[in-house]
Amino acid sequence: MRIATWNVNSLTVRLPQVLAWLTANPVEVLVLQELKMTDDKFPFDAFTQAGYHAQCFGQKTYNGVALLSRSPATDVVRNIPGFSDDMARLISATVGDVRVIGGYFPNGQEPGSDKFEYKMSWLKGLREWLREELARNPKLVLLGDYNITFDDADVWDPVGLKDTIHCTEEERYHLRALIALGLHDAYRLFPQAEKSYSWWDYRNFAFPRNRGLRIDHILVSNTLKPLVKSCVIDKAPRKNERPSDHAPVIVELAND
Repeated sequence: MRIATWNVNSLTVRLPQVLAWLTANPVEVLVLQELKMTDDKFPFDAFTQAGYHAQCFGQKTYNGVALLSRSPATDVVRNIPGFSDDMARLISATVGDVRVIGGYFPNGQEPGSDKFEYKMSWLKGLREWLREELARNPKLVLLGDYNITFDDADVWDPVGLKDTIHCTEEERYHLRALIALGLHDAYRLFPQAEKSYSWWDYRNFAFPRNRGLRIDHILVSNTLKPLVKSCVIDKAPRKNERPSDHAPVIVELAND
């Protein structure tokens, strides 16, 4: 079973790229972030023709998430139960016997801002709900655009970007708190090349110069950890004409 995440930074613009990627990479589940469209504009027919069932939670201009699956998804939940939020950031569903949670974590703008405080509150709400969700669903994957780096290895310039957004101790505390629930960074379960990133700014030739951040993560539960066969970042779509600034990340799970 292969499960992937991709912040497409506008599905309206990137739909042909997503369909082409799915043809070349027929994963069982793909979660998308930053749809930047409302549900009535979502291209259900295009994904049906590609062989996928689609669940979406859209929002105009910003945000919006979706979950595509080869087999029908059940028990679909949108956003964090019990956490009041006007933003479309989270979609959860069961595919087969795996609980899949796809998220577009808040950016936070800058430390000390109102948006940063919202990010801290959102992360706390996620963790409190996720503790219960893990108890109900031992086979669980939490993946998406986290907008947080784990440590300096995830940052092209750890000195220059120290304590800036995505790289603050406050944000990283919340990532460690998720790990403490019994989750594991699937990408780091395997030896990885240095300077491995999933996001590159559009400006200053950041991608050709590999000046990026690893902010797109796949966390797997204790039960799934032994089944992880691989986890990779597919940089090929970042080379497309008019690409997303993010690359897909894919985890492969063995049958238990």
